[in-house]
Amino acid sequence: MKLGVATVITDESIRPDVLAKALEDRGFDSLVVAEHSHIPACRATPFPAGGELPREYYRSYDPFVALTAAALATSKLLIGPGVLLLPQRDAIETAKAVSSLDQISAGRLLLGLGLGWNLEEGADHGVEATMRGKLLDEKLAAMKELWANEEAEFHGHHIDFDATYCWPKPVQKPHPKIYIGGFTAATVSRARRHDAGWMPMAVPVADMVPAQLGLLDGATDIPVSVIVPESVGPAVLEAYCQHGAERAFIQLSTKPESETLQLLDSIAALTETYS
Repeated sequence: MKLGVATVITDESIRPDVLAKALEDRGFDSLVVAEHSHIPACRATPFPAGGELPREYYRSYDPFVALTAAALATSKLLIGPGVLLLPQRDAIETAKAVSSLDQISAGRLLLGLGLGWNLEEGADHGVEATMRGKLLDEKLAAMKELWANEEAEFHGHHIDFDATYCWPKPVQKPHPKIYIGGFTAATVSRARRHDAGWMPMAVPVADMVPAQLGLLDGATDIPVSVIVPESVGPAVLEAYCQHGAERAFIQLSTKPESETLQLLDSIAALTETYS
């Protein structure tokens, strides 16, 4: 099992290029960053982790800007959104951004995609809660056509365009490895339909890992990269390793540079155990 980091990067945190270089120097495999276009001031949707929405969610960088900085500061570190909120994005622009970043990073992009939990955020983009799954499926299908074909067209219910050219194409063929974020059987089913991996949040205790991964129903062709809060103990990491997870992202809290580097130093030894 490989070890990476997941975090929210903001204007108040460590810079993305500094963080990426620090991760690569310490032997971490990857970096994924969260996305929120904005946070509506009037919000009824509860924060999934409970309590008040943390400050960093209001201030997150655009993921493609942050990840471009991370790519240019490193040579081996895998990078990606964890996760990109595809239902509220334009499919053609997102396809171009993904391809461009895969080119700039020389094929080091991991593409995490999710529905988005903040229903008011999606509504500001014209996305109804009940539409999110259908929009993700259709937009991803359209993006695959743009990545794969010199002249692509797509005719769906929500996305429709005639023959078009869209360059650059991704370095990785036919496209970067895709992971679907979420924690339900429906998420696993979506990952299977799209020939993608699964990017769930970790369960809090090791004894719950077998039941969570049981949602795979024995499938061995769906790679699992799990996001693990930094407060979770080593037993949970070991359980995911023993049950075949390909990667664990340690979820770092958003801190300034000096505090972040100290935290990385304190957990860097884990990369010798999981590599």
